[in-house]
Amino acid sequence: MEQLIAEVEAYAASVGRTPQAVLRDAIGAGWREWGSWKSRKSSPTMTRVDKLREFMAENPPTEDAA
Repeated sequence: MEQLIAEVEAYAASVGRTPQAVLRDAIGAGWREWGSWKSRKSSPTMTRVDKLREFMAENPPTEDAA
């Protein structure tokens, strides 16, 4: 889980968005889902993780986004 959190935080920073916004765009997550993941109150299914990673791969940061 720590690796996924780090991946999402790095991606969000590189595209100038919050992790919550990335999750919302990628998997339709609610605004509180990120906080639940970070606090370990919940965790995503592998299907959601796969969709999230696919979204990040298909939407790489641009040079002017950071």
